[in-house]
Amino acid sequence: LGFARGDADDGSVAAAANGGAPVDRARPLASVEPEDLISYGMIPEFVGRLPIIAALDELSRDDLIHILTDPKDSIVRQYKALFQMSNVALEFTQDALEAIADLAIERHTGARGLRAVIEKTMLEVMFTMPVQPAEAKATCVIDADVVRRVHPAEVKSEG
Repeated sequence: LGFARGDADDGSVAAAANGGAPVDRARPLASVEPEDLISYGMIPEFVGRLPIIAALDELSRDDLIHILTDPKDSIVRQYKALFQMSNVALEFTQDALEAIADLAIERHTGARGLRAVIEKTMLEVMFTMPVQPAEAKATCVIDADVVRRVHPAEVKSEG
């Protein structure tokens, strides 16, 4: 891919295209230059139209859990707000979030697949959930077994 092999023992190689800067052997595509694409066989006119060349890494389980929970408009917060409209407190356990992330990784769908996994998990309980009176308290806990479809989610009324 356009870089020369160095003699360094620390796992890096000297990149000819980078002016001798070290390149990570585990991620050689991160150092691809337009010249590399041309030598690979792409037409120079096409390569010239690529404003940025970037190598992407797969998201880890922790990255996917972060996407599920941390943004202001995260999927988990959206479902909690939806359930709150029916006076039901929705809770996701940590193992449920991990199971959702694992399913997205297994399906190779990444962050875009998280919504599909949650929708499939929540579909039945959303349509069977009774609307609770304002003074009543009900909870729905989603755990890993619900995500893996071992048993369905249940809405439990308190008092």
